Amino acid sequence: MSPTDPYRFETRVIHAGQVAEDWQGATLPPVFQTAAHRHATAENLSQTFAGQTTDHIYMRLTNPTNRALEGKLAALESGQGAVVTGSGMAAITNTCLALLRSGDEFVSGNSLFMSTYVLFTNVFAKYGITARLVESTDLAAMERAINDQTRFVYLETIGNPKMDVPDLAAAADLAHRYDLPLVVDNTLATPYLCRPLELGADVVIHSTTKYLSGHGAASGGAIIDGGHFDWSRSRFPDFAPFIDRKGRLALLDKVWREHHINFGTTAAPWHSFLTVLGLDTLALRLERHVSNAREVARFLAAEPRVRWVNYPGLEDHPSHEVARRMFNGRGFGGLLTFGLEDQAAAFRFIDRLKLVLHLANLGDCKTLVIHPYSTQYVSFDEATRAQLSITPDLVRLSVGIEAVEDICADLAQAFESV
Repeated sequence: MSPTDPYRFETRVIHAGQVAEDWQGATLPPVFQTAAHRHATAENLSQTFAGQTTDHIYMRLTNPTNRALEGKLAALESGQGAVVTGSGMAAITNTCLALLRSGDEFVSGNSLFMSTYVLFTNVFAKYGITARLVESTDLAAMERAINDQTRFVYLETIGNPKMDVPDLAAAADLAHRYDLPLVVDNTLATPYLCRPLELGADVVIHSTTKYLSGHGAASGGAIIDGGHFDWSRSRFPDFAPFIDRKGRLALLDKVWREHHINFGTTAAPWHSFLTVLGLDTLALRLERHVSNAREVARFLAAEPRVRWVNYPGLEDHPSHEVARRMFNGRGFGGLLTFGLEDQAAAFRFIDRLKLVLHLANLGDCKTLVIHPYSTQYVSFDEATRAQLSITPDLVRLSVGIEAVEDICADLAQAFESV
């Protein structure tokens, strides 16, 4: 099944990427838990090393279970190819490093996941790479940040935990006017809500650990290429050998050959299998995630001990109209933040929760809570926390798929301690 087949997303998410004829009739890919694959002839192995076949050699390079997940994710995101990695951060790192050289710059929205922010501002700086951070929704600021050293524009579909939603179609148009690709982290929206490649983006990244898996049992990441950016443009002189091999999929070839196999960012086949298993229920889960999150946001907005609620699904949210249009009326995601009186109140609230789990993850089918200021961002200085909208009163809630009445009841009893 390809992205052009006349099936709706709810059908494609189950059947896309299925190649059961290669699996001896199985309807799920086997777990190929082997470090290496034997070849019948010396000539065949030589041809495979030369890239003349797609046979498998060694797990760090490719694996049949991982390839099955790559095909499924490419189909769901309307892409032409994919590489899966051991984590979402591996996917981000590999993509960026394939695009960047020492002395280069890129423009990024400033509403970034904590580890992405550290990678962009601290780690890359050590190698002479500059990330120019701007408001994700400010196209004028984005354009002012572009210069001759810029290699790409980077955005998150929904900022974590800032909860802003940039206009991806407009951002893609802007990037393309300067011959730049738009790279989008689509983890929080998933292809159920938004397919950035269809809006003009060129590369999509996921932490598959989150909603795509949905069960909190597997770690992984993915890089998906739309196959429509022309990498022969003047900003990318180092792409020539990869264009010769793969044409419009030169970025994936560069990611794979230069970084993925040499950095050892391979996804574990067992984790890829678990992700494929989770994807079968993605549409059903996201339907419940977004409906529950909308109800929880309304519940929180009516709670007198809650100072503010930040959720794109609320009509007074600054990104509401952009999100409503971009997400095709399917909802506004399953993540939200809200504010209590101060950090002490946030701690009392979290400690009293019974159903909601306190841990550092999101996108699980269970409802999860965390206090970002004192955990993920505990080592950040106050100025950086303020820039990222991380305040002591902020609580982040990843709304699960339990009965929404039970979620709200647990929140209500916890508010009694605030």
